[in-house]
Amino acid sequence: MRLLFVHQNFPGQYKHLAPYFASRPGNEVVGIGEKENVLRQRPVMPGVKLLGYNLPKLDPSKVTPFTQSVLRGIHRGRTVARGALGLRKSGFRPDVIFTHIGWGEALFLKDIFPEARVLLYCEFFYHSSGSDVGFDKEFPQSMEGILRLRVMNSPLLMSLDASDWGIAPTKWQQKQFPAGYASRISVVHEGVDTGLVTPDQNARFTIPGTQKSLSREDEVITYVARNYEPYRGFHIFMRALPAILRRRPKAQVVMVGGDEVSYSPRLPAGQSYRQRLLAEMDGKIDFSRVHVCGRIPYGEYLSLLRVSSAHVYLTYPFVLSWSLVEAMSAGCVVVASRTPPVEEVMRDGENGLLVDFFDTEGIAARLDEAIRKGKELQPLRERARATAVEGYDLRRVCLPAQTALVEALAAGRTPAP
Repeated sequence: MRLLFVHQNFPGQYKHLAPYFASRPGNEVVGIGEKENVLRQRPVMPGVKLLGYNLPKLDPSKVTPFTQSVLRGIHRGRTVARGALGLRKSGFRPDVIFTHIGWGEALFLKDIFPEARVLLYCEFFYHSSGSDVGFDKEFPQSMEGILRLRVMNSPLLMSLDASDWGIAPTKWQQKQFPAGYASRISVVHEGVDTGLVTPDQNARFTIPGTQKSLSREDEVITYVARNYEPYRGFHIFMRALPAILRRRPKAQVVMVGGDEVSYSPRLPAGQSYRQRLLAEMDGKIDFSRVHVCGRIPYGEYLSLLRVSSAHVYLTYPFVLSWSLVEAMSAGCVVVASRTPPVEEVMRDGENGLLVDFFDTEGIAARLDEAIRKGKELQPLRERARATAVEGYDLRRVCLPAQTALVEALAAGRTPAP
């Protein structure tokens, strides 16, 4: 098969899938991303031909907050289409095109390659209520913002119309899409390498910038997010820390994340949610026991999960983070928010501990319970890992399901939703 992967931040959700297909005999695989991102990440993917596109700047005088999602989507889609046309002229004709629903890259690929089947990664569809918007009253949405959601969905609908099939990582995310489209979206997670992400009783983690080393003998509370922001409950966890430290006077809290904003309301230039919350909690937290770190290498991140006595995962009703499944695969006792799609993966008292997202005292109490019970919760740790292995294992579950889906599309068959 000839396969084309398109993602502005390549490889994105295709970090396992693209090299997997490239390793199979007879396949020709091309990956396209925004050149700046491809050069920054330099993904090592044997057998994948990497191409980058330059995205010219839009005239800012023609872009308003209300229309930017459509204008920028069309602009990016046209840029990608020009690159795809060059690929076609070189003789490349993909059987299946993989592309993300966001950013507009999917808009015109079907026009350049009408004979190809387009498989759309359907991450999220916006609603004015019932999901992320309006969930957190601390960040109310203006009426203008609510109206803008419909505009933000416009390029998503255009992409759905220009695709043959979709794939979503969870049932809840699939159900966010209009029924007519959801019926042709398969639910298959990207997968976690559970053979790599494993428990290790002998693991050690050194807090960045210090000589302090932690092991499973220590009380270690962990929190991980791509970025410190409200969508992942950073503000809630920071406000829960006084109660957590009071209940667990020997605990060390290690937090890992970046200072960018992935999903939450943007802040003025030069500001970050980390700065805001550190200022708000100044004098209320013993920072000799709370370590608010930046991002760390993946191997160190796994070591952190392995020494964790209790791991915190908080999220709005939104896209499920890989880190939750990875924490479960590492055998963590996870204290997570009782929000969808977390509840799709985790059952309270069986493979994790659930708590109300906004309940800072409740978060502290559940963490106290997780550490206090210690060895008593070993079966819960084992069931957490079993959930990851049985439902989200990369090689035994997810790649086979993704492969079957792709082969059906390439053969002209309609996949099972």
